[in-house]
Amino acid sequence: MTWLIVFVVLAVLIGAFFSSTKINFDKRGTRNPIKAKRVLTMNEQPTFLRLKEALPEHHVLAQVSFNAFLTAKGYATRNLFNRKVADFVVLDNKFNVVAIVELDDSSHKGKEGKDAERDALIAEAGYKVIRYQRTPDIEKIKIDFGIQREEVVQESIAQEIKAEEPKTKLIGDAIIIQTDQDLPKQSENNSSASNAQ
Repeated sequence: MTWLIVFVVLAVLIGAFFSSTKINFDKRGTRNPIKAKRVLTMNEQPTFLRLKEALPEHHVLAQVSFNAFLTAKGYATRNLFNRKVADFVVLDNKFNVVAIVELDDSSHKGKEGKDAERDALIAEAGYKVIRYQRTPDIEKIKIDFGIQREEVVQESIAQEIKAEEPKTKLIGDAIIIQTDQDLPKQSENNSSASNAQ
């Protein structure tokens, strides 16, 4: 019986030793398995689709590393942004950055200071940051990107041109319609032609 107790205690100690060393190995850099994850969260997916719908002439990129659109000399400065990721980057047709779009959903509560630091880094490079609390509607996106104003201006110009157009227009290849005034002349011409015969 004593041997059984010693054996159980020894087994427990050996098990505890190996389980603690396994944890230490993981913390020290043992390679863990790599797993797939979604690129966009459930909150980001509708915003991505809405941006694409509202900005058809633009390219919308998701989950873009700050290193893709920011650079600096020296590691100390680059370390300020090298592990940061923007939710969305909107590019024009020439692949120039138009704006950085951030979705400040509930996961951003209490992180306003960090968001302000991120905005300052982006602004220092000369980029515009647009933040939304939730998925914006199409009109809001167009206004924020200055597209709505252009459409309104174009629409008002079109209305002014339409107002200046004459009420009647010349139509090429028109059909000539004979009026009553033209009839007597033709009958006189017909009677003089028959008298000549």
